[in-house]
Amino acid sequence: MAAAAVMLLLVALAFSPSTTNAYDSDPLQDTCVADLKSKLSVNGYPCKTSPPSAADFVFKGLATPASTNNANGLGAVFGVVQAFPALNTLGLSIARLDFAKGGLVPPHTHPRASELFHVLEGTIYAGFITTDNKLYAATVNKGEVMAFPKGLIHFQVNAGNSTALAFASLSSQSPGFQLVANALLGSGIPDGVLSKTLFVGTNVVDKLKAPFVPKK
Repeated sequence: MAAAAVMLLLVALAFSPSTTNAYDSDPLQDTCVADLKSKLSVNGYPCKTSPPSAADFVFKGLATPASTNNANGLGAVFGVVQAFPALNTLGLSIARLDFAKGGLVPPHTHPRASELFHVLEGTIYAGFITTDNKLYAATVNKGEVMAFPKGLIHFQVNAGNSTALAFASLSSQSPGFQLVANALLGSGIPDGVLSKTLFVGTNVVDKLKAPFVPKK
């Protein structure tokens, strides 16, 4: 009887929902400044063996505006672990976004992070799309913040009459950044698949793909 009870318990545990951490793993020590030169392959980076200094925990990359002289009118500086090693194991990253008039962050996702988008200057129209294709969009003014749930497609565009500045805080040291149009049209998906997906002919697919396919 006891053996049967144990067996039933094991079966129940096997099919019961498990609790998992949806974000970066919790740190096991106070600091773990990343050793970016290490040849070890881990889910993240190993810690530097030398003691950290206060300077390791200061990132100056967001102090300087990024150039907006490009097709999207957007300049971006990313404070992720590769640029700011002190973020290793902290589950955090940050980005500076400079918008020209009409500047755009095209629809994209961060597969490993939720985002808080804080407008410091200007007016931004921003939104995200849920998995049932519902759009949540709003005008975000100076001093206001908008939240974007983890992994959902979202965008931001300068809706004002001047330049704009925003900072994005993300819940991963390496949140990932995937542009929707580039992924769909620039990744090598066969034309036939795209034709059926978009309900257009392959000649239209070729035109759509042209800006996203690397020139040989």
